[in-house]
Amino acid sequence: MNHVLRAAPGPGALTAAVLLIVSLAAALTIDVVKTSFGVKGDEATYVAMALSLAYDHDLTYERRDLDRFTGIYRSGPEGIFLKTGHRLRIRFRGSPPFVTVAALPDVRTDRLYFGKALIYPAVVAPFVWVFGMNGFLISHVLLLFGAGVCGYLFLAAQSRPAPALVFTLAFLAAAAVPVWAAFLTSDLFNFALVFFAYFLWLYKEVAPAGQHRVLSGRPSDVLAAVLLGAVTYSKLSNGPLIVPPVVLAWSRRRFAEGAVLAGVWAASAGGLFAINALTSGDFNYQGGDRKIFYGKFPFDAPDATWDRRERIDPVGRFGGNLKYFLIGRHFGFVPYFFPGVVAVVLWLRSGARRDIWRAAIFLTVVGSAMMLLFIFPYTWSGGGGPPGNRYFLSLYPALFFLVPPLASSWPGIAAWAGGALFTAKMLMNPFVAAKFTYEATERGFARRPPVEVTMANDLPIMLDAPRTHIWFSDVLLYFLDRHAYVPEVVEPPDKQGIWIAGDGRADILVRSEWPIDHLTITAETHIPTTFIVSMGRAESRIAMVPGKAVTFDVGASGERGLNSHAYLLSARSTGAFTPHLLDPSSNDYRNLGVMMRFKAVPANQKR
Repeated sequence: MNHVLRAAPGPGALTAAVLLIVSLAAALTIDVVKTSFGVKGDEATYVAMALSLAYDHDLTYERRDLDRFTGIYRSGPEGIFLKTGHRLRIRFRGSPPFVTVAALPDVRTDRLYFGKALIYPAVVAPFVWVFGMNGFLISHVLLLFGAGVCGYLFLAAQSRPAPALVFTLAFLAAAAVPVWAAFLTSDLFNFALVFFAYFLWLYKEVAPAGQHRVLSGRPSDVLAAVLLGAVTYSKLSNGPLIVPPVVLAWSRRRFAEGAVLAGVWAASAGGLFAINALTSGDFNYQGGDRKIFYGKFPFDAPDATWDRRERIDPVGRFGGNLKYFLIGRHFGFVPYFFPGVVAVVLWLRSGARRDIWRAAIFLTVVGSAMMLLFIFPYTWSGGGGPPGNRYFLSLYPALFFLVPPLASSWPGIAAWAGGALFTAKMLMNPFVAAKFTYEATERGFARRPPVEVTMANDLPIMLDAPRTHIWFSDVLLYFLDRHAYVPEVVEPPDKQGIWIAGDGRADILVRSEWPIDHLTITAETHIPTTFIVSMGRAESRIAMVPGKAVTFDVGASGERGLNSHAYLLSARSTGAFTPHLLDPSSNDYRNLGVMMRFKAVPANQKR
């Protein structure tokens, strides 16, 4: 360890110290609940688990857990995952099967069990016990800092300090990663575990011979396998990450070593599942009678106790999903993990592309991503409208270790520039970006990629309920930005219309149970303007005259979603007006362009 500290260059060590001090000071002093805007995502479950471990030293949900959580958040644990438990009865026999395991119902009715992996709450609980809710953020700062140190040491072993530092910081900060530090969930924890595991496994591949003996032997490989087993338990989609270490060992004819690594990985993951069984009676924390709760919670009243899967087509959806996975507006690899793109390009253009371990990493990441698209064709981003792809977040660290020796800082600068175009606004305030994930794509470069229209119910806009799932003219509308206003009554008693603002292009996701051939649109305005509309086909440009309604057709082309057809309607007005300035008696100060009404015409109905 002393040798590592002596070898660390001055600028890198100074940068690390400053970042650590500032980040820890912020994590220690902010009001976590207020700054993070209350509960979001899966936080309710993980926070309740960590609090239960820190203060009750158990992993059961009881009335005291509800009291504690409500006292902290001034609201109930919205979105908490709970399940009933069992009592395991294990019996040994002298004949096959030699061991039988029976799961008996829990005799207690005043407790439930948490439906999430226990490893992250177990790690963060000591920080929570000492620092309260700030313990979550302190642990996240330390995890990010540790990943940064590992990344820098890995690159500095094969490159000059400056390029190593620039690229490491870009890989961590010019992607969606910092936003996940604001989530009190296991996602950043999983990211860090993978980073640590691959560093322990691969540092000796790039470090000068004889340096850092503690990281050059088999113990570091075994520890890496332990961490990979733990992160597999936390999220099963991380399981393939053990493949590259085993492949490398076997490629060098170290078959026993590869088998040991696979065995350690399996024992690590299996051991954690066994601990889960000991605590709740179920090996699978997501199995059994698991439910999610909103509004009403178990034990919040005397009678509040525990008392469709759709048809999917993963093969048919694969092509579209691959496009969205790579360049999607909300979950795309290129927009939200751009430094990973740079890492892949650097590797492919270098002689390091012949390294077996680098090739194995690349193929494993690609294979894991493809697996996500096949298994979860409509929820491969992780669900809940995350910033970037939540499932891919724990695969992303592996791409860092593709980076070959860096001759200059330009690759890091390129990673910063490309990533910042999409993520800089999130980095400025990760707490806002974590709570209001839909705002990142409302302006700037993030509006340019295609919308993942087949994943309507997983888009971030679903977190802004008043703008989603709106029934209008026999279709459902999702307003993806603030350049259009939700339907309003324009001609009593019940005729509704949609105002398109004059300050930018409005993107509206349209869903229907039947394929749409075209929209018949009626538009009117109070000013001379040009109305530009499209819905997957040719763009229509209509010259508008004040006070005169215009009716026209716009061809539609979309994609088949989950039990629906999805289309992206884009509309823009070149001019704008403020109603109050046209009529001083009006209290309407909105920026308006064109009022639009439409009827969706089915594909099997003639024009």
